[in-house]
Amino acid sequence: MILKALMGIIAVLLMGLNCYAQDKILILGDSLTEGYGVDSKYSFPSQLENILKEKKLNYRVINGGVSGSTTASGKSRLKWFIKAKPKLMVLALGANDGLRGIKVQETKNNLSQIIKLAQQSGIKVVLAGMMTPPNYGKEYGKKFAAIYPKLAEEFKVKLIPFLLEGVAGIKELNIEDGIHPNRKGYKIIAQTVFNGIKGLL
Repeated sequence: MILKALMGIIAVLLMGLNCYAQDKILILGDSLTEGYGVDSKYSFPSQLENILKEKKLNYRVINGGVSGSTTASGKSRLKWFIKAKPKLMVLALGANDGLRGIKVQETKNNLSQIIKLAQQSGIKVVLAGMMTPPNYGKEYGKKFAAIYPKLAEEFKVKLIPFLLEGVAGIKELNIEDGIHPNRKGYKIIAQTVFNGIKGLL
């Protein structure tokens, strides 16, 4: 009788824990995701989690940003993060591909493989668009930017048109290198990402 009562109590406790278990949102990206140039609490994934808490949404945001990473490493890194069972992934890779002038088709193929793996694993995908600086010419920049809406249409995923909307090129929202946002810039990005994912939560 005592054992049966204890088992019943444990079952109730486990049910309670499951009720409050946090769903996870993975942000798979590079230095822009990692929060280069600021304390980790000011990275946009951390600030996104703050927004979710303010909205009474029970989600934990996983910062999957690695400085310097390109789309080439995305699939292998996602395989590792799948173990955490994220419900949703914001795919924010490609900025370094553009900075390095990597072939557009190569970047597109890499992003395609990442999206396919996520969808096969039951993870909802939101794709964050990227643009390139003018270093490689208008033609390259145009083709590069077009990758994201094409993939969003192909895989039927939500698109955030440009991750750095309202931040890129604005001096007071970026650190000295002019590329990475400061804490104010990351806060704007967090809001942009929230606006892009809120319909899927």
